[in-house]
Amino acid sequence: MAAITSALIAIAGIGLAWLAMEIACKPCLEKGREAIDRSLDPNFDPDDRDIHTPLNQPQQSTVDEEAPSKPAV
Repeated sequence: MAAITSALIAIAGIGLAWLAMEIACKPCLEKGREAIDRSLDPNFDPDDRDIHTPLNQPQQSTVDEEAPSKPAV
């Protein structure tokens, strides 16, 4: 029983340590993850000037939607 208790305490400690590192280093980790995403993106051109453009750009709909001519009153 003591081994199971020790294992659970160790797992909880590792989880809390990971969470603390994620919270403490959030800005640095986000920049690193963006750089990794950018380097793995096959459509990324390193010669582009603007390197801070979002990778997940919204897709434009090809279906023409008609806008209502008059707003409902």
